[in-house]
Amino acid sequence: MMNRILIFFFISLFFSCGNSVPRKPILRKSSTEMKESVSFNKALNETEENAFKIYMKADSIHNYIASPKGFWYFYNNKSDRMDVPKFGDEVIYTYEVYDLNNHIIYSEEEVGQQVYVIDKQEIVEGLRNGLKLMKEGENITFLFPSHKMFGFSGDENKIGINQQLIYKVQLNKLNKKNENN
Repeated sequence: MMNRILIFFFISLFFSCGNSVPRKPILRKSSTEMKESVSFNKALNETEENAFKIYMKADSIHNYIASPKGFWYFYNNKSDRMDVPKFGDEVIYTYEVYDLNNHIIYSEEEVGQQVYVIDKQEIVEGLRNGLKLMKEGENITFLFPSHKMFGFSGDENKIGINQQLIYKVQLNKLNKKNENN
């Protein structure tokens, strides 16, 4: 009797360890939804780019530079120093945030001095890429499209959904990780 129970147990164990069949998702995204999303984002990017072009054209004082990372900038104060931040370097900076009508969203006093270790901490993409262009002592104004900043969620405070932003950034100090950089 005991042998039959053991044999039954081993046979049921053997057959229960078969290959499991993965379950299919219940809800699938259709290609139509994906195409609509792509179309919406392309239209939004084009609208934002056109708004920046109008903004830059109206500002005949400054010479804007197009970044290969998808934003524009100009120097308020350019430094003669050679070093730009690299991976692991610490930067100490301040900034102010404006909308396209040059209304202040966040003042330097509200934000305070910031410390960021290049590519080792999380900050919004536009600011991360912008800081990598700066040298100690420089002050640069950046024009960031919404997808480089807070995108479709905003900052859940003062920055709205899909809002284009102007950042005025001052790089106060660059602490090199090591001098071999």
